[in-house]
Amino acid sequence: MQGQTQSISFDGREIRLTTGRFAPQAGGSVLIECGDTAVLVTATRSGGREGIDFLPLICDYEERLYAAGRIPGSYIRRESRPPERATLAARLMDRPMRPLFPNWMRDDIQLVATCLSMDDRVPPDVLAVTGASMATLLAGIPFNGPMAAVRVGLLGDDFVLNPSYREIERSELDLVVAGTPQGVVMVEAGANQLPEQDVIEAIDFGYEAVCELIKAQQDLIKSLGKEQVLPEPREEDPSLPAFLDKACSKAIGKVLQEFDLSKEQRDERLDAIKAEAIEAANALKEDDPVRVLVSSQPKQVANAFKALTKRLMRAQIVKDGKRVDGRALDEVRPISAAAGVLPKRVHGSGLFQRGLTQVLSCATLGTPSDAQEMDDLHPGTEKTYLHHYNFPPYSTGETKPMRSPGRREIGHGALAERAIVPVLPPKDNFPYVVRVVSECLSSNGSTSMGSVCGSTLALMDAGVPLKAPVSGAAMGLIKEGDEVRILTDIQGIEDFLGDMDFKVAGTDKGITALQMDMKITGLAVGTVAEAIQQARPARLHILEKMLSAIEKPRDVLSPHAPRLVSFRIDPELIGTVIGPGGRTIKGITERTNTKIDIEDGGLVTIASHDGAAAEEAQRMIEGLTRRVTEGEVFHGGVTRIIPIGAFVEILPGKEGMIHISQLSEARVEKVDDVVKVGDQVTVRVREIDNRGRINLTLRGVPQQDGSSVAEVAPTPVAPLV
Repeated sequence: MQGQTQSISFDGREIRLTTGRFAPQAGGSVLIECGDTAVLVTATRSGGREGIDFLPLICDYEERLYAAGRIPGSYIRRESRPPERATLAARLMDRPMRPLFPNWMRDDIQLVATCLSMDDRVPPDVLAVTGASMATLLAGIPFNGPMAAVRVGLLGDDFVLNPSYREIERSELDLVVAGTPQGVVMVEAGANQLPEQDVIEAIDFGYEAVCELIKAQQDLIKSLGKEQVLPEPREEDPSLPAFLDKACSKAIGKVLQEFDLSKEQRDERLDAIKAEAIEAANALKEDDPVRVLVSSQPKQVANAFKALTKRLMRAQIVKDGKRVDGRALDEVRPISAAAGVLPKRVHGSGLFQRGLTQVLSCATLGTPSDAQEMDDLHPGTEKTYLHHYNFPPYSTGETKPMRSPGRREIGHGALAERAIVPVLPPKDNFPYVVRVVSECLSSNGSTSMGSVCGSTLALMDAGVPLKAPVSGAAMGLIKEGDEVRILTDIQGIEDFLGDMDFKVAGTDKGITALQMDMKITGLAVGTVAEAIQQARPARLHILEKMLSAIEKPRDVLSPHAPRLVSFRIDPELIGTVIGPGGRTIKGITERTNTKIDIEDGGLVTIASHDGAAAEEAQRMIEGLTRRVTEGEVFHGGVTRIIPIGAFVEILPGKEGMIHISQLSEARVEKVDDVVKVGDQVTVRVREIDNRGRINLTLRGVPQQDGSSVAEVAPTPVAPLV
């Protein structure tokens, strides 16, 4: 089982590709390694199925927790449903690979990346993307590659290639660039309000590295004695396209220039034109090839009609600069925004509409214990901001079964989440766990950016003190030969028939998230830069409309949201607060009716719907963790009596003991001859022994009213449980 290993020196690191050793029955397989991270990627192709009119490409990213030396934490102790981050990694493979396969291919293709080993210095997702290209080349599947991907970080003023997880946490940028010899084919990024120019330079920097990896793949294929299988155009019967062109072009062009038509009206008109063309075809001679095709291949007719509509719409944009709704290329659709559209039982809500795209976002504030625990290979163990995206069928006027979230829903939610995270307040200032759910009520282009806008409205309505509001816009592109047109705020038909879907989110200072997907084999970095720059005025225009609905975060939280108090204690004193078997903290929560979370770093968060109760719990914990020194004087209540002395609560939750010999200058026979439970006394700290026990005294300590201890009137005090 000896395979062949090739090494690539890349940015001071060695990337190793082993072929011919693993998965011998797969069409193509490669083990791609860097450091101690190893990902096995396979590509397999099987015969096409009848009736399929799309490319049935499946990309799977499989995590195995043994890769990090861990056993799954689930009840069944094995991996089951892919975690969210694995689903996002699978999408990261799919998005740059899909446009590289020929549009005529209908064979089943499956790319599977399995992370077999991982260290924290080399995230495996970008290795999986590059490995998908290499495995496809080895399998001899026709595609317009090679393709490769790199991650770019920004530490200080320096770009870093393929940063470690720790570097990503400190980085101002987390950018993944995928490209082919023809140009950039995918961009995925999160940024800390970076200026557009910085992001453009990062994309250019990343694409240079991508070109190195592409050349390495080409050299490796040659060294293995293989040749890349390039797609060849398929010859098709020109009779049907020619018939449709003659029968429908004029009518379709007229519909595309009726700018006041709604989406529904336009679709109805186009369907009517197609039906008339089919009727005309059926009136031809029985042996006419067009009539035969129309009667036997309805899907082929639909595809040919769609191709004609696409060509005419694109020509109208390129030649006339007019879109199907009459907008200029850089014009945004009408916008409406509202905050607080739901009762305050919902902690925050926002409704955002752009054209026919409408999104309702709802924010919920939770306690630290509501954080999502992550059981995957990523070093991060929890998430405190959750963004979930729902896309019901009625949003497009369709009917279909409602299932659990698919990859698209997970991906769009992650994009909106990534756009918002950079502007969230620090945990010390706002210790809430926040969940936002975006319900897509109507869809006609870029519901993901609508979710970003709606979520900003909902968070501000909930009183979350965002550093800055975030808006987003989706950019499109039409490329015909050397002619390129960039479209601002694309709607559904422009996304469907265009060449690019480029989503840009950010604040007035800069970008917080990017996601670019192509339908062509690559785009020059200069064109990508132009799209990023053109998105800025659109984002600011949308942001202005949002701020007219709610100018700043609300000063008061919903009355139904939990009240949190957050402060820090010495981590060494966490055990003191918890107490033996958790008795101390349980006593505080029961006495104050609060919920208390303590992190390992000493951050204490108290949750309660009663602000006074939360403050009382804080005083008790601060009392427990306050360092007491010898000679200090305290006034407190006697909580319990034992034969050798009395216990006094000198601080909330912290007790000291007065030995019987310290109750009076005179000899005392019985403790309760001097003090009783509930008495209020003033005591001095006599000593703190080597076990941390506080010993108190009454001897020589004047009481607050000037009386002697025997004259102090008992006052009932509820003892600490």
